[in-house]
Amino acid sequence: MIRRLWAILTQRCPRCLKGRVFCGLFKTHDTCPTCGLSYQREPGYFLGAMYFSYGFGVAIVAPITWYLIERDTDLTTIAIANATALILTSPLLFRYARILWLHFDQLFHPR
Repeated sequence: MIRRLWAILTQRCPRCLKGRVFCGLFKTHDTCPTCGLSYQREPGYFLGAMYFSYGFGVAIVAPITWYLIERDTDLTTIAIANATALILTSPLLFRYARILWLHFDQLFHPR
């Protein structure tokens, strides 16, 4: 379990837990460089990662919104603060949503 969590944090392959998933900021390898696992089973495979991304987005926006509402901040400022936070964290949201989707899929439908 610790190895799996470490593989998620370091963005490693869900099968061998060693190969890198990403070869650029937003580009994934087609297959694992270590074990050969295909990272994209079919067109639209990463559509499921949107659910993880949405959850991450809510986890970022909710506390910011709550804090600013408690300080009687106007809605425009709240919207700008939330948009800025999401824009700044979008590379991490993208990468970890995909990583979690790969590990989730491997857990319930191993290849």
